[in-house]
Amino acid sequence: MPECQIPEQGATHEQVAEILRRSRTIAVVGISHKEDRDSNKVARYLKEHGYRVIPVNPKYKEVMGEPCYPNLEAVPEHIDVVDIFRNVDAIPRIVDEAIEVKADCVWMQLGLAHDEAAEKARKAGLNVIMNKCMKIEHACLMK
Repeated sequence: MPECQIPEQGATHEQVAEILRRSRTIAVVGISHKEDRDSNKVARYLKEHGYRVIPVNPKYKEVMGEPCYPNLEAVPEHIDVVDIFRNVDAIPRIVDEAIEVKADCVWMQLGLAHDEAAEKARKAGLNVIMNKCMKIEHACLMK
């Protein structure tokens, strides 16, 4: 399994804050139905703070009272941010899907980075955040 990389290019606090401000729809890829898992905690937090959260995980039909989709291509609406909670080796495929569905941003959660996939996303016009938690960043920057 590939190891997580240290991001070559990190987003500034201003860039992260701008993405959080203008985004409304967040697809959480790899969400768990278990409330004690980070993916579920982050999704709940984002939902409580006014974001539309779209669960994406082929294991479930529903998470947090929302329909859960098997992949990004099955989501029937525009996605502002693809928030990734998967192993590093899954990131390139998820980035390809994010590009295909014309998402605005790919966000790799704390502990996740993939420079090659990030560069591909940037070249396709997507914003990229790596190795940051949406919940932590929102709590710090959106006071």
